[in-house]
Amino acid sequence: MTDNKPPTAEAISNGETHAAPTSIAQQYDLLPKLIPNLDRHLTFPLLEFLSGLEGGESSEVLKAKYELLKQTNMTDYVASLWQEINDSDDVPEEFVRKRDEVLQRLSLFTDETKQIDELLNDESVVSNLRSDKVANLKFLEQQHGVTIQMVDMLYDYGRFQYSCGSYANAAHLLDQFRILSTDNDKASSASWGKLAADILTTNWEVVMEEVNKVKESIDTKLFNNPLAQLDHRTWLIHWTLFPFFNYEPARDTITEMLFSPSFINTIQTNCPWILRYLAAAVITNRSRTRNTGAYQKQLKDLVRVVRQEGYEYNDPVTEFIKALYVDFDFEEAQKKLGEAEEVLKGDFFLSATADGFVEAARHLISESYCKIHQRIDIKDLSARLGLNQDEGEKWIVNLIRDTRMDGKLDYKEGTVLMNHPANSVYQQVIERTKGSFFRTSVLSAAVAK
Repeated sequence: MTDNKPPTAEAISNGETHAAPTSIAQQYDLLPKLIPNLDRHLTFPLLEFLSGLEGGESSEVLKAKYELLKQTNMTDYVASLWQEINDSDDVPEEFVRKRDEVLQRLSLFTDETKQIDELLNDESVVSNLRSDKVANLKFLEQQHGVTIQMVDMLYDYGRFQYSCGSYANAAHLLDQFRILSTDNDKASSASWGKLAADILTTNWEVVMEEVNKVKESIDTKLFNNPLAQLDHRTWLIHWTLFPFFNYEPARDTITEMLFSPSFINTIQTNCPWILRYLAAAVITNRSRTRNTGAYQKQLKDLVRVVRQEGYEYNDPVTEFIKALYVDFDFEEAQKKLGEAEEVLKGDFFLSATADGFVEAARHLISESYCKIHQRIDIKDLSARLGLNQDEGEKWIVNLIRDTRMDGKLDYKEGTVLMNHPANSVYQQVIERTKGSFFRTSVLSAAVAK
């Protein structure tokens, strides 16, 4: 128990370890902004990833790990960090003493929660529980002698197990506590603890269930002030980055959540750096959903927010979006794409998606370029995409086939002729006015209030 160690970066992300980051990646490192919004246990994999980028564990990273975990109950691992930092084979007495205290408390918690834990694992007892927590407590008290203090002990034991690095046990105990507790504040705290524990055990399906529970709690709970609600949404946004880029089925769900009005407002107000992750998700989603209205709306919303927040936050990823969709500067977009690739490789959450991002971004550059120009020089477009002429030719052929654009390849001239038929006046009127009825209805309803 006391010799537990938090999961490594590889265990969390399954991402490859890359070479040392370039100055561009260091310049746009988001670690100082992410750490204040993460639990100390969730921060550990990010420090492990940083060690891998630097090609070895520097003394600064070792000290950061030690400072991060010295308040936890992982006494054996913390002691090993101290030995490594101080180049010593001896273990200070304080670590030995704390280890004994942890083991004593563990034994005490085990004895005090044994009865209620056995009851909650007894199918005949669980089958008699209902959705009414007050009635459940009354039933357990009358039939089995369970008290409120015994229920609260599950919460304390779950937190203790989490501090020891026993995340699976912590998740189990905190879940049992939520089933019975009528203390809403503690139940909310237990939900956050279970979410963190499930993230650290990479149980992504359960993580997404917990994300929905925490989100619902934030949306429905009556906070004393709006700032507290804003802070809770900010924390949830940062915590969801773990399943966002490590669990494919979660990608669409979390993207939709982040684009919802309350969460996009939180990003703009409290954490604009999350736009990097939102942009990366939207761009890499291109291959799956590019022909749907939902994807086009997300891309349009992303461009709008990036343009609005440009004064507050920018990095090569958001600057790529701006160059391509706001300035229509293809040379700048290609330059920023190269920088963005380096930034992504140096980012814990995005390192495994760097290649997919570059591939999808090249498609977006090509699509935009072909939509604007009628006659395209293959050599010129290939250079903009960072490809040789043969690769560029194959790329354009595949692009025209995949996107069903009306284009004709002239091998002799080395050009592509794009056909852009103009919409009729009637179609333009329909496109411009098709949402006016809905907007008028909303406006009328607002005025009526």
